Amino acid sequence: MSASPEPINVTDYERLASELLADGPAGYFNGGAGDENTLRANAEAWSRVTLRPRVCVDVGDMSTAVTVLGEQLSMPILVAPTALQRMAHDDGEPAMAKAAQAAGTLMVCSTLASSSLAEIAAAAPGGRRWLQLYLCRDRSVSNALVDQAVEAGATAIVVTVDAPYAGLRERDPRSGFVVPDHIDMPGVTAALGRSAGLTVEEFFSMVDPTLTWAKLEAFIASAPLPVLVKGIQCGEDARLACDHGVSGIIVSNHGGRQLDNVAPTADVLGEVVEAVSGRVEVLVDGGIRRGSDVCGALALGASAVLVGRPALWGLTVGGAAGAERVLEILRRELEITLALLGVTSPTQLTRAHVAGA
Repeated sequence: MSASPEPINVTDYERLASELLADGPAGYFNGGAGDENTLRANAEAWSRVTLRPRVCVDVGDMSTAVTVLGEQLSMPILVAPTALQRMAHDDGEPAMAKAAQAAGTLMVCSTLASSSLAEIAAAAPGGRRWLQLYLCRDRSVSNALVDQAVEAGATAIVVTVDAPYAGLRERDPRSGFVVPDHIDMPGVTAALGRSAGLTVEEFFSMVDPTLTWAKLEAFIASAPLPVLVKGIQCGEDARLACDHGVSGIIVSNHGGRQLDNVAPTADVLGEVVEAVSGRVEVLVDGGIRRGSDVCGALALGASAVLVGRPALWGLTVGGAAGAERVLEILRRELEITLALLGVTSPTQLTRAHVAGA
């Protein structure tokens, strides 16, 4: 019997990861809210972004390198925050940090990481990292997490603003999913002064549902690092974010995990970029599966994209090497797509490279 072929794209890694994960963790990582319409639409929408190539252009000298919020990266593809990565692979977030460092990019660490920020930093001491943060009712908890991030060398805070309550994710109760007893969220438990034992449900009961733009601005004013907001889905909120002092915006619908039937991020990116009008950098996540998706996002005005599930599938299949391989697949696809579009750098992409924009 011949050996299984090596995975050559993100979809291959998705299939292999689904074979390795138990039903509970698979549903937690891959599921969405409600009927999962937005979950599906996120990926489908990028295929409707039609690229417009230019030919007879010298593309002999290619580079995928970019600068994102002052960070020099090998490519405009960041690792999005995903929780509880030790459920995907025993090496968890430290392995993901190694993969991001090896690929020359940046990892956004989840508040609900199953490793401490200190462990993540120790695994990739030369790596770049940001902290994704939920603002809690008790701000001392959030502030303690920020202190951990600063000590671990993080260079920005990403405040998630689309989750005052957890979305209605039906795969979890159907599978009876619970976080295994041996997996903790050490950053949060340390911030609470506890040793272990916090559940995801308990954590979301701590998230502040009264967060307003004024409260966010007060947090930004006191923060020791630049603050981006993640979860912007319309131009009106993008303008408000700029008015209240954010350093960057991430267009995101939480991977389809919060409110179902909202627009896919590919469909709202242009609106947000237009509303921001160059005041801050705009990034986007949600359904990125190909280098051509990345090019579409950049042509629509994003500085970079973030990928969550694809990197996690790579981690599931092969640990740090698997996650790095997924990032390198996307980087290579990006490079080829850039060349075939007739540009030599992501920074050369404009609205002219997509139809109807």
